[in-house]
Order: sequence, then C-alpha cells, then structure tokens
Amino acid sequence: MLFNSLSFLVFLPPALLVFWLLPSRLRLGYMLGLSLVFYASFGALNLAYLGAVALVVIVTVQYLASPERLHRRAAMLAGVGTILTFMFLLRYYDPLVEGTGLPTHGLTAPAGFSFYAFMAIALLIDRYRSRARAHIAVETTYLAWFPKILAGPIQRVDDFSREIRKRQKPKALFLAIGAQLFLWGLVKKVVVADNLAPFVDRTYAIPDYAVPLELLIATYFFAFQIYCDFSGYTDMARGSSMMFGLKLPENFRRPYFAGSIGEFWGRRWHITLSDWFRDYVYRPFTGERRPLHRMYIGIMLVFVLSGIWHAGLGYGIGWGFLIWGALNGLYLCIERVFRTPRKALSARLGTGFWAALYRIMAAVLVFHLVLITWIFFRAGDLGDGLTVLSRICSALPEVPALIGRYPFTAEHGFLAALILGLVLVEIVFEHKDWARAFFRAPRALRWTAWLACLFALILLGRWQGENFVYMQF
Repeated sequence: MLFNSLSFLVFLPPALLVFWLLPSRLRLGYMLGLSLVFYASFGALNLAYLGAVALVVIVTVQYLASPERLHRRAAMLAGVGTILTFMFLLRYYDPLVEGTGLPTHGLTAPAGFSFYAFMAIALLIDRYRSRARAHIAVETTYLAWFPKILAGPIQRVDDFSREIRKRQKPKALFLAIGAQLFLWGLVKKVVVADNLAPFVDRTYAIPDYAVPLELLIATYFFAFQIYCDFSGYTDMARGSSMMFGLKLPENFRRPYFAGSIGEFWGRRWHITLSDWFRDYVYRPFTGERRPLHRMYIGIMLVFVLSGIWHAGLGYGIGWGFLIWGALNGLYLCIERVFRTPRKALSARLGTGFWAALYRIMAAVLVFHLVLITWIFFRAGDLGDGLTVLSRICSALPEVPALIGRYPFTAEHGFLAALILGLVLVEIVFEHKDWARAFFRAPRALRWTAWLACLFALILLGRWQGENFVYMQF
C-alpha cells in the first residue's frame, strides 16, 4: 500500500473519517490498529519483525525505571544491543558469510526496518537518560505509526508523545495543509522522480558501454531523482500525519541550495537521520569538550557508519556505499579545517552583490561535490562507481564539443524541463518573502497552483507503483 498507489488513496479517506469521529480516548488504539493494517499490506510477516522490536522496547523500558544506575545502564545496553543484533542478522549476516561455508538463514529486513529500529534505539537511550515513565501504548504506536514507518522521518518519542497529548479537535486547517503537502510530495515522486528513474536505470545498467556524456546526464538526473523520491515520500508522510492532527519533523529543506557540506547534512538533507547520528554516535564519542582529533575521527565515524548502513540493502551490497559515506565525511573534515577563513571571507563580503555571488558559487560547488558521491551511491558496487567516474572525468575536456554533436531527444528535453520546474518552485520557497507572498496570494491563484499539480499528476505521472528508494534501507 504505497503512498503513490490507488489502494492507499482508497485507504486514507475512510481512515481519516473514522479517526475524527472517534472520541479522543480511543484514537491512540485506533492509530495503532490502522498502522498495523497498513504495514501488514506489505506482508503479514512484517508484523513479526515489528513485534520483535516492540517487544524488546517494552521489556527494556520496564527496567529503565530502576533506581540503580548500573541496572538501568545494563538494561539500556542490552536493549540497544539486541536491536543492533537484529539489524546485523537481517541486513549483513548472509552477505558476509556467503561463500565461507557458514550457514545462512535466508532472511532479509522488511521495508522500513532500519527506520523503526533507529527510533527504538533513540527511545531506549532517551528513556535511560530521562528516566521518564513508560507508556507502552504510546511507545508502540510511536514505532508503528504508518506515515513514517517505511522511511521516516526519525521522530523522537517525546515529540510524538506531545503530539498525542494535544487531543486535537477536527480542523479544516489540518486537512488543508496536510492535503497540500501530500499533493506536492506526490508530484515530486510520481511526476519527477519516477520519470527520471528509467533514464538513470538504463544508463547505469551499462557503465562500461554507455556514452560518457549520457553517464554525466544520468548522474545529474539521479541527483534530482533521489531527492524527489525521498523528499516526496517525506512530504507525503508529513501530509498524511498532519491530516490526523499530528506533526512530523521536517526532513528536507531544499538541500541543493546548501552553501556548505555542513549545511547540506546538518540542516537540509535527511535532517532527522543526521540528528540521530549526532546525538547517539557523534556526541557520545567526542564527549562534551570535543577535542580536535576526536571531532575529526567522530565525523568520519558517523559517515562511515552511514555508508555501512546503506550498504546493507539498496541497489545491492557493495563498497560503493562506504566510499559515498567516507567521501562526505572527508569533505566535512576539510571544510572544518578552513572554517575560520571561510567565516572571515563571508564577513568581509557582507550582504551585497558579491556576497550573493559567493553564496551561489558555494552552492554550485557543494552540489557538484555531492554529485560525485551520488555516483558511488547509485552504482552501489565500487567497480561500477569507479568506471562511471573515470569515464566522465576522461570526457570532461571534450564536453562542450560533445554537447554540440550529441543527438538530444524529446526525452532529454522533457526530463530537463521537469527539473527546471522543480528548481523554480524551490527558489520561490527558499526565498522567505516570496513564500509568504504565495501563501498570502488570492485564493484563486493558490488553487490554480494546486490544480496545476493535479493536472501534472494526471498527464505526466507514472503510476506503476514504483517503490521509494529509501524503503530498501
């Protein structure tokens, strides 16, 4: 029951109607039941995996209320260790022992497993730190809540609890904002990402034989495919949840406008995962004082672990994901080394024309640095990634001449137009005054924009039920 499927569009309206008709005291149980039905639509066995993680959480939180710090610490470590063991067995064990003669179990992680496993780990650590009273129904629903179970955002349990306690009354505003957010996410997924995917897939399927210029174009297209695929999912998740009166955290904030790698990862791309690694890996490793050498080691540790996490599934198990993570970590370390001169330059430029030009040039540089890492991410396999990168680099001096001779087709023009349209919309919403002007514009203008989105879905959308890329992780 993917968000971009007819079955979900049939499932959502009656689910919303029943929710808002129910008394507030019954809504939590209804949310849990609704989430289990949704997750079971991807296979009834998925409920067993979710149930196993939830059981570990339920048992562990009972011991986290102990007055003995050592008992609580042991319980937390046991709970987190058990969940990490589940993740290792389901995502890494079989590929690692394949060919060694050791027995394999043939099991794979279900859709969304890593995301609710990460949320479970965050829950246990937060409960250990705060010694807050456990509420099994809230915590189980927090793990299972259907809009975010497949690919996040990775919400914190205290934030979810606060949303639950609001006991909202039906408001047209919730439905309107949620529906608009869902609609925009659907456009990004079905119109942009899913139209870009076939071109990218067939080009990356033959890295040794594809024309270098075609590989370069496919790499640019993939950058926007994965962004629209993942951020489109997040918009639909947040929109669905908003229609139930619950806010989910923002996960994307126009990342390709980032002026630095730190801004890209810290405040614009997959924000909740970055926050998770910061709070549960980086800060515990570096400590409160964060000495310089531990800071750099901590940055590399976070990004290498992120690469290993992606390597468990996706387009295949390969070292390409590890290179993707290590490159991003290296970028950030180098950026930290030059942080002082960069700040001084920014302060000297002020806020005029040269400052704006510097910002644009920085965004273009950051985008292309990230683009290099996307090659290894999309290729998955290290050898294919190196092949794509080397063939593109060898052809770069000849690109102007190749562009003049290349037989561009209507497909190239159509896909480029989709990306241009997306970028123009992103520019509007990146500029706060322009964004406010849109939301304050006459109702007719705003409705025209949303109707244009509907027509785009009908005329340009690919409705073959394409999976979301990050469901695989």
